[in-house]
Amino acid sequence: MNAALSTNREFITHPGSKGDALENAWIEWLRAYLPNRYSVDKAIVIDHEGNTSHQMDIVIYDNWFTPFIFTQNGFHYIPAEGVYAVFEVKPDIKGNVDDQTYIEYAANKIESVRKLHRTSTDMINSGKKFPPRPLTKILGGILCSTNTYTHKNNDTIQEHIKKQIGLKSIDLGCIADYGSFFVDYEPNEEIMETGQEKYLEFYAARNFNEIRFSKQENSLVTFFMQLTRYLQQAIGTVPAINLQSYLDKIDEEIDKEI
Repeated sequence: MNAALSTNREFITHPGSKGDALENAWIEWLRAYLPNRYSVDKAIVIDHEGNTSHQMDIVIYDNWFTPFIFTQNGFHYIPAEGVYAVFEVKPDIKGNVDDQTYIEYAANKIESVRKLHRTSTDMINSGKKFPPRPLTKILGGILCSTNTYTHKNNDTIQEHIKKQIGLKSIDLGCIADYGSFFVDYEPNEEIMETGQEKYLEFYAARNFNEIRFSKQENSLVTFFMQLTRYLQQAIGTVPAINLQSYLDKIDEEIDKEI
């Protein structure tokens, strides 16, 4: 993986082609190692009110309980209810898009997904009906090949990440030739009450505590283990999508009794 990222960074000079090559390298790597219950694609995320996110470099989403994911003109459109995590891909953690740093740019794209209106409804498991579960966190991160900030300390990266608050907060990331990182926030408990408002309140109350970096030689494995831990132990299964909320927009109704 490191070799592929390094080759793409050094030998592909066209910015668009380089970006596509780096995104594809990360996507293929995640697809190869994540369990099959998780799908990984470039995508745009939508909600039942017709809102859309920015185009996301990487979306990790459910392909078991989210029943409709469609493609139009080469773009995947994924309901917000099915999203586990989103990532921005850049060649370097240091850089700018217009007047935004790469980290700030990634945070704004993460926010565009988190602010979408997600539904939750009851579901049946092992023959028993369970009430709607609270909305889960959507992980947000940044994936890079290298770091041209100073290697003497992580202060600059930390300061940029610390500025991203609320729905823009960044959970984790990987700089392939430097180290992976995760961010600890307080409070760090799960969302315990149902509804969009409780979900938004959770992010509004989030405060940066610390950022922890791995050793350079362990960057990919520690990132993958941290991501897997979040997916399987912190999130579990995404809430069941309320299909009727989507049909309401076209004045149709499904039979809930079958």
